[in-house]
Amino acid sequence: MGLFRRDLYKEFSKWIDKHLEKEIPKEIIAINFNLYEGSGNTYDVEVIGSNEFDENNEDWACAESFTTRDDLFRINRTKDISEWEHGLEYIKDMVNKYLSEGRHLNKLKVYQAVGIGFVDGNIEILYKNSN
Repeated sequence: MGLFRRDLYKEFSKWIDKHLEKEIPKEIIAINFNLYEGSGNTYDVEVIGSNEFDENNEDWACAESFTTRDDLFRINRTKDISEWEHGLEYIKDMVNKYLSEGRHLNKLKVYQAVGIGFVDGNIEILYKNSN
């Protein structure tokens, strides 16, 4: 397991499960975990579904057809994850764990790609469908 707390990962996976159990529009071809630096000393996570994907053009994540914006997952900053780079790595570890053992990992893996990144930064592709 990565550096994240086990109880936090449990809450994170429940949050992802809740949203993946909903009907996701059929036009979605890629998923991105958008990260924000929250106003309350948090990192906020949002899942978006896009009907576009281009590994060479990160604007694909702007074509949202699905979003969890009304229900963000918030992670309190600590001294270990006070810098955005550490926050990104921390959350990326949790998403990768979900991609390897999450309850609905197969729902994520049907998409062309699953990415992660701060909304004003670069997107890192964590999973790419080889089909």
